[in-house]
Amino acid sequence: MNKEILISVDHISHYYGNHCAVDDVSFSVHRGEVLGFLGPNGAGKSTTMQMICGVLSASAGQITVAGHDMFESPKAAKKNLGFLPEHPPLYQDLNVDEYLRYAARLRGIIKAEIKKAVETSKQRCGLSDTGKRLIKNLSKGFQQRIGIAQAIIHSPAVLILDEPTSGLDPNQILEIRELISELGNDHSVILSTHILPEVQSVCDRVLIIHQGKLVLDESLDKLQQDDHIRPIKIALRQPPPPEVLGEIEGITSIEQIGNHHFKIYCQSDIETINRITKMSVESEWELYEMIPERDSLEETFVQLTRGESQSLSDEKPDENPDEAGEDSE
Repeated sequence: MNKEILISVDHISHYYGNHCAVDDVSFSVHRGEVLGFLGPNGAGKSTTMQMICGVLSASAGQITVAGHDMFESPKAAKKNLGFLPEHPPLYQDLNVDEYLRYAARLRGIIKAEIKKAVETSKQRCGLSDTGKRLIKNLSKGFQQRIGIAQAIIHSPAVLILDEPTSGLDPNQILEIRELISELGNDHSVILSTHILPEVQSVCDRVLIIHQGKLVLDESLDKLQQDDHIRPIKIALRQPPPPEVLGEIEGITSIEQIGNHHFKIYCQSDIETINRITKMSVESEWELYEMIPERDSLEETFVQLTRGESQSLSDEKPDENPDEAGEDSE
C-alpha cells in the first residue's frame, strides 16, 4: 500500500506502576484505511488509544499523527485527531446545533467557518433535521451520531472510535456501520469494538492485542484466504462412530454435537471437503448438510487470546485508579 501514513505507532509501552499495560506495540494506519482494534477485556486497547489521542503519555516509544510527534508537537498532532469515546461527551440540555457550535469553538474553528462546519458534520451524520432538538430527547442512535459529528467537525485526518455501536438496536447498528464505512473514504479510522461482525463489515485490516502485546496485524482479505484449520458442521443420517470420521485425511479433530451432527476441524482446502463427501457416498452415511464456518476472524481471535479468562485485575496494583478503566474495555 502506497497511501500516506497518517498514524505511526513505534514501539510504545505504558506502565501503571510495575504493571506493563501496553508492551512494545508498533503499527501504522494509512489514509483511507479503516482499522479494527480488538482484544479481550484488560488487554490494553483503551490505554493504547488514549496514548494515540494524547490523553496518556507513552512510557516509551513514539507516536506521530499526520506527521506530527504527539510528544513534541501535541497541539498540531491533536488538531488532526477526532475521538469518540465509548460514552460520548454530550451536554444533554443543549440542542444539537448549540452543542456542535460549542465543539467547533473548542476545536479552534474560526467564527466565520463554524456554521458551515456544523452543517457539514450534521449532513454527513444524518442529523440535518435535528438541529433544534434537545440532545436528551433524542434516541441513543442519534446521540451516537452526534458524538461522531463532534469528532469530525474539524475535518480531522484521523478518526478514533471506541465502541461506537454500544447499546444500539440492530437498525441503529447498521446505520452507524454504514456511516463508518463512508467516513473511511476520507479519514483514517481506528475502530475499537468487541463485536467481531462489525470489524468484518467495515474494516480493511485488524489488529489484535493480548496481554499488552500486539499478536496480529493482518488484512481481512488475507485472514479469509489463509488455509489454517477451520471448523465445518456436517449432518449425516447414518453416521459412523466419530473415530471413523477422524480417519479421513485432513481432519484434525471432531466434536459430536448431536445424534446426527458433527463439528469437524480440518484443513480449509477443497480436497478435504471432497474426501468427506466421497467417503459419505461410498459408505452410505447420507450426508445432508455441510456448513463451513467462515467466521475466520472469530476463530483467529479465540486462538490468539485463549487462556485470557483469568482475571487480569489480580495482576494490577489496586492503588492505581486508572487501571480500573482498562478492565472496562
